[in-house]
Amino acid sequence: MKVSGFGTLKKLRFFGSFDMMSTSANFGLNVFISQLKEMLFQVKGKCTTDHISAAGPWLKFRGHLDNISNNLFLTAVNAENDEMNKVIIVVEYWTLFIRLWERISNYKVRNHLTGKYDTASQTTRHYKSDGVAWIAVGDENYGEGSSREHAALEPRHFGGRAIIVKTFLGFTPDDKISIVGLNDFAPGKPLKCILKHVDGKKEEIWLSHSFNAAQIEWFKAGSALNHMKAMKKK
Repeated sequence: MKVSGFGTLKKLRFFGSFDMMSTSANFGLNVFISQLKEMLFQVKGKCTTDHISAAGPWLKFRGHLDNISNNLFLTAVNAENDEMNKVIIVVEYWTLFIRLWERISNYKVRNHLTGKYDTASQTTRHYKSDGVAWIAVGDENYGEGSSREHAALEPRHFGGRAIIVKTFLGFTPDDKISIVGLNDFAPGKPLKCILKHVDGKKEEIWLSHSFNAAQIEWFKAGSALNHMKAMKKK
């Protein structure tokens, strides 16, 4: 059965498949994660689901991932400048929310491709359109709260490759970050993170993760749905 007619709707849209992680010898997981990795920004302080995906008027777009993703990290504080995207809006005019928000937001996330500041969502849209993978660094309590599905989906929708939580003193916004060891990704086995600073110096940090064997298969397939689809074809 084919369902159509959602093309012009602002509240509802088909959910497309995420890209599968390549495991070929010439373009393995390590390369995929390590190649073009900008650091979006480092979150200062608590980063709950409300900081990642704000609620309120945005909940209207829960069925449209691309539209609701315009609220990505909207109220998270950027450690680079101690600022967040401030939004001043009259709720009665929420049907014009996106247009008004674009006009009066204070843009506090640096786009490393242009050198200019923009919202997190517009910066990551630009990265995604240019094929640039990115990571974000969080502090304590990352992802705490309700509506976890959108807080998880939005960074992935805009091309995010990893979220590293709890502040490390070695991170700066200009760092290039590589996560190595993903070809041998296994439960309970830490991953190595290599920071390359602008002065050429490198640092290594070991990252813990909570993935189990099934979740690692989902990760390699690009998503749980991708994995289920692949298994169904076998």
